[in-house]
Amino acid sequence: MVAHVATVAYLGLEAKPVDAQVQVAPGQTGVTLVGLPDKAVRESRDRVAAAFAAIGLSLPPKRVTINLAPADLAKEGSHYDLPIALALLGAMGVVDAETLGSYVVVGELGLDGRVAPSPGVLLAAMHAAGRGLGLICPAAQASEAAWLASGSGGIEVIGAPDLLALIHHLQGVRALPAPEAAALSESGFRGPDLAEVKGQEIPKRALEIAAAGGHNLLMSGPPGAGKSMLAACLPGILPPLSTAEALEVAMIASMAGTLDGTRIARHRPFRAPHHSASMPALVGGGAKAKPGEVSLAHLGVLFLDELPEFAAGVLDSLRQPLERGEVVVARAAAHVTYPARVQLIAAMNPCRCGHLSDAALACARAPRCAGEYQAKLSGPLLDRIDLHIEVQAVSAADLSLPPPAEDSAMVAARVAAARALQRARYGDAARCNAEADGKLLEEAAAPDDAGRRLLTQAAEAMKLSARGYHRTLRVARTLADLQGAETVGRAHIAEALSFRRQRPVN
Repeated sequence: MVAHVATVAYLGLEAKPVDAQVQVAPGQTGVTLVGLPDKAVRESRDRVAAAFAAIGLSLPPKRVTINLAPADLAKEGSHYDLPIALALLGAMGVVDAETLGSYVVVGELGLDGRVAPSPGVLLAAMHAAGRGLGLICPAAQASEAAWLASGSGGIEVIGAPDLLALIHHLQGVRALPAPEAAALSESGFRGPDLAEVKGQEIPKRALEIAAAGGHNLLMSGPPGAGKSMLAACLPGILPPLSTAEALEVAMIASMAGTLDGTRIARHRPFRAPHHSASMPALVGGGAKAKPGEVSLAHLGVLFLDELPEFAAGVLDSLRQPLERGEVVVARAAAHVTYPARVQLIAAMNPCRCGHLSDAALACARAPRCAGEYQAKLSGPLLDRIDLHIEVQAVSAADLSLPPPAEDSAMVAARVAAARALQRARYGDAARCNAEADGKLLEEAAAPDDAGRRLLTQAAEAMKLSARGYHRTLRVARTLADLQGAETVGRAHIAEALSFRRQRPVN
């Protein structure tokens, strides 16, 4: 007899169907596992045997063959433990094999029989809903699966705390409680309030523009000027994720194994990797092609502090994701695509010592120090950043002033109003001005005659690339949205041009 249990293999953010087949036949005692398994999957034999022993069962003294079909699809991860165990139980006649055919199964087994969490349950739930099947998964992750199932036709979700309890449920001895769907949570990383930032009116204005249009921002200034604090204020003024966007973010977190199973967050991700991060850590990849920081920050903020300290190759690997909004990880066996629609916020010192413009602490190697330091950033990367600002050091007089009257909530209200205009304008074609392109941008951001003349003159004088030209239009459209103006005017073009990159020090 051959028992079948449906499970999945993860390829990026896609769940491919896998059929876990188990045959128990006469012959030399032993367990054979085939189907292109990796080391973690091959070790399933030992974990399943130990889990059986923990609940008083033993493997049959026959030849056991386990096949994970299709055989030409690589199988990776520990989530095959539970489907293999259930298929084996079906072949042994402990549970009804026909009943098992109604579920997609994922989960890792402990040696004591407990079912441990495994990455990708949310993707497995989507796959099960698409096939009209139920889902058996670890109890710790059943809430996230139930949340998705509640919007996908109400598929059955069984959260298994351990193998014995699951067997009793499938045999009808003792039913497991139905999991409660995870709730959408507004709480999360917010950072400091803009009311805590004294002075820095121009950087705060640039931060508001960046939030309103989803634009990339680079802050340059001396150490201690407040660049990191300003970046940390951004999540507090960004609008929350919609339900559909929260699902996109949750899918990536589920694949990375970082999703909180009890709640689905509506706050936008904020990722701040250290400058020693490798290329696979930042853009994704590695032996198992996992998502990187740029994908974990999808629909949120990727903050790169001390930008020139990152390896040049690592920074240049961001060029494609920033332009296309996705990362393609190429491997010999397959190409994996992860979404990476991020808002890049970067900070840097003007030179290595950071005191280029301070007469009292002037660098002895200026301007060569600044030139060498800034030259670590490639022109194509800088061209993809919409807003470039200088953050000046905060004086003692500014620090002694009372807190600003305007806090993050006030700025967030203006940002939300601007984003609402963009949603109404673009519909499903784009989420914000930073995503508008081609004909969509030409129609939405067409300036008046005075604005067009200024932009044309500035493009020639500043040697703007085609990308720089269009990014200036996007920023100008955001400025008009913040003002509530229907048409992009000369003033909007002028302010947008003031944020374009200045030429590096020679």
